[in-house]
Amino acid sequence: MDKSFKNIDKLIEFLEIDKDNQKKILKNSNFKLLLPYRLAKKIKKNDLSDPIFRQFVPIMEEENIDKNFSYDPLKEESFSKTNLLIHKYQYRALLITSNFCPLNCRFCFRKFLKKTSKNNNFESFDKEIEYIKKDSSIKEVILSGADPLSLSNLKLKEILSKLDEIEHLKIVRFHSRFLLADPSRINNDFLKTLKNFKKQKVFIFHFNHPNEIDEDIEKAIKLLKNEVSLIYSQSVLLKGINDNYKILKELFEKLIIIGITPYYLHQLDKVQGAKHFEVDEEKGKKLIKQLSESLPGYMIPKYVKDVPFEKNKITV
Repeated sequence: MDKSFKNIDKLIEFLEIDKDNQKKILKNSNFKLLLPYRLAKKIKKNDLSDPIFRQFVPIMEEENIDKNFSYDPLKEESFSKTNLLIHKYQYRALLITSNFCPLNCRFCFRKFLKKTSKNNNFESFDKEIEYIKKDSSIKEVILSGADPLSLSNLKLKEILSKLDEIEHLKIVRFHSRFLLADPSRINNDFLKTLKNFKKQKVFIFHFNHPNEIDEDIEKAIKLLKNEVSLIYSQSVLLKGINDNYKILKELFEKLIIIGITPYYLHQLDKVQGAKHFEVDEEKGKKLIKQLSESLPGYMIPKYVKDVPFEKNKITV
């Protein structure tokens, strides 16, 4: 994988941020900067409104505390059946495979997650596998985290092998944003691991802006299509990034063209420090209406929000 920016001063120098704009950047955030070089290259120099800059670089607005925002906005601790397994909805359970992601999105609702080791090697997931085995109502397991593709192919093979042995389990779903950092993660060894896994496989990748999609990601998706027929996307509606009809239209068109079906457009989860990303729901509804008037239905994701203790995601 390409090198990543972890030092804010080095990124400021790389992006040629002037002194006035530097005052708007948060240099000592508890949620550290982690921005892959391949993404940093896409950012317009000295432009704090750039959509990739806004998603990944800490700014002073993150320091604003809002009483309606929290450190666990989805109350996931209430649904944790083990340290690493969340069982909130019927039919499926979510396995937190890792707390490591190759990029730190400033609006991440699990930005305060501290559940696994960064080296990702010591967790056996025995308790989680045992829980899934005992509950025959669980037909689908979601591999999430931070990012399941941060695991080695060997570790993923180990997890998938254990899941493959559970007869009542039918589907395994991957939730990932890893391709933005390193599209070459979809390598031959990974594809071989998927090929040997007997259950139905579903991938949901996270894309928020058309600038994120490039030829390398398109190539990765084409390779993945050899082993996986169901590939979807989810996006978060973000103020100043994609709360714009033309941008969303371009994003969903691009996704369809490279073989990804738009699945969800999420209302922002109210995680502390992300208030400046929030878009009014009425504006979101208007955007969906505009998109519905100009795009075929298969290109338009469901506009949803996650409400703690509800039995499903709520359509806005």
